[in-house]
Amino acid sequence: MPTDKLPPFPSDADLRRLVHFSASDGRIWLAGHRMVLLHLGALGSLRKELIQTIGVKQARRVLKRAGFEAGMRDAALARQVRPDGTPFEQFTVGPQLHMLEGAVQVTPDSLEFDVEAGTYHGLFRWDHSWEVETHLRDFGPQDEPVCWMLIGYASGYTTAFFGQQIVYKEVQCAGCGHEHCVIEGRPLKDWPDAEQMQEDYEADSMLVRIEDMQADLESLRDSLQPRDDLGELIGRSKAFEKAIGLLRKAAATQVTVLLTGETGVGKERFARTLHAMSLRATKPFVAINCAALPHDLIESELFGAEKGAFTGAGAARPGRFERADGGTLFLDELGELPPAAQAKLLRVLQTGEIERLGATATRKVDVRVVAATNVDLQAAVEAGRFRRDLMYRLNVYPIGIPSLRERVEDIEPLANHMLQHFMALHNKRVAGFTDRALDVMRSYAWPGNVRELENLIERGLIITSPGQMVDVDDLFAVAPSAPQMTVGASGELKPGPVADLGALYEELQKRGLSLDALEDGLIQQAVERAGGNLSAAARALGLTRPQLSYRLQRIHER
Repeated sequence: MPTDKLPPFPSDADLRRLVHFSASDGRIWLAGHRMVLLHLGALGSLRKELIQTIGVKQARRVLKRAGFEAGMRDAALARQVRPDGTPFEQFTVGPQLHMLEGAVQVTPDSLEFDVEAGTYHGLFRWDHSWEVETHLRDFGPQDEPVCWMLIGYASGYTTAFFGQQIVYKEVQCAGCGHEHCVIEGRPLKDWPDAEQMQEDYEADSMLVRIEDMQADLESLRDSLQPRDDLGELIGRSKAFEKAIGLLRKAAATQVTVLLTGETGVGKERFARTLHAMSLRATKPFVAINCAALPHDLIESELFGAEKGAFTGAGAARPGRFERADGGTLFLDELGELPPAAQAKLLRVLQTGEIERLGATATRKVDVRVVAATNVDLQAAVEAGRFRRDLMYRLNVYPIGIPSLRERVEDIEPLANHMLQHFMALHNKRVAGFTDRALDVMRSYAWPGNVRELENLIERGLIITSPGQMVDVDDLFAVAPSAPQMTVGASGELKPGPVADLGALYEELQKRGLSLDALEDGLIQQAVERAGGNLSAAARALGLTRPQLSYRLQRIHER
């Protein structure tokens, strides 16, 4: 059946009629086959434990075989359910059952098959894969596709339907950063790596895989999160891993590091981690916030002062550089240093010598400097607020710390880690976060970054009753708006209650606002609250990024 333009899927009403809930005996039936409803979180936990117990390779094989068996069982229904349907209508029973069972949304891109000739080629788009969702939650973005059980199902179903071994490969996966998944199916013999693909569907002994498991264990040890004295840094997103990779490379050296990023991203935690991973880990880590001290005290705080150097200096005292000797000095909010202190800091970086206020001799110090700023130093140089030579001296090894908006995959593990911390701190137990709370946290713009998340988690714990789950209203005083959906009478999703449009219209009339003015204002508010991040603003408005860019261009043109 060659298909240039595929017909739409037939109605799945016939499949829905096959599902029966038998409340009296606690069983669910699909055309005579017993089914079970499971929480996605529980299934994800089982998958995670399997991966951590026997390794990625073996877990992939086990899950593919389980999916293959499920697909073969559903294939037995296809021709029974639609005996008078076209081959395409009969075949679509599998994808429609996959959707009905809550596994993934399936959209056919192309499908060509000839039962008599034994040929087959299919391309399908997958959205909302349960395996992508759970794998990203537990392990972060990957380099290899992660929809193992789903790909096994597709292979098992198509194999049983056509009576020959047809195997699918995931050629694009949302778990690897793509917008959606794409699978391609061919007869096994038509794949160039057929032998390797066949291995995934063959059972084997765990004993002969001990070496593979040991290799996976070594790989797991290598990927352990870096720690400082406050615990491990949490994150698996690509943006986070990129920053951590740069931190690891710098740790074994003596290079001066400049940490940049928005307020609240955790620059001091990164600095502490760099110190903990370095050869100076047993020596002092000293931090100073350059913006928190009056300008006339910064020099004495950094470099120390002799007795009588200034009014109130009743005794000689060492500065932060001397206290950090042999270790690491963290200069936070570096852009706030006054000009005189900037000149002295440059000299210390060049010579390794400091001079206390009021002293006539210099002192040698062995200090690694890690600086941090949330301002654009180049702009500060152009404005005359920062020395150009000092900027060049500090900017030898810059590391950009990503905002929370750029590491959405890390929000859930961060939130869970913080919740555990605050439960121990306040001696209070709750049951975790609702799915709604997690969804809103992932879509929120987080202008205050990790610091804001931490504050909201503590608030949520305090408000939530013991043993209950933290919900959106417990986290946010005013919950961020998000599209609400509800289930219709026939099981379909439909828009839920919305704001009183009549009241909104009256407000527009009262203020004399046009529709264009309202749209412009909403868009500008979204961009501002997202800190200029267009992707986050687009998500908040329910738009794609290109749609938002187009509307912004229209605003500029008007």
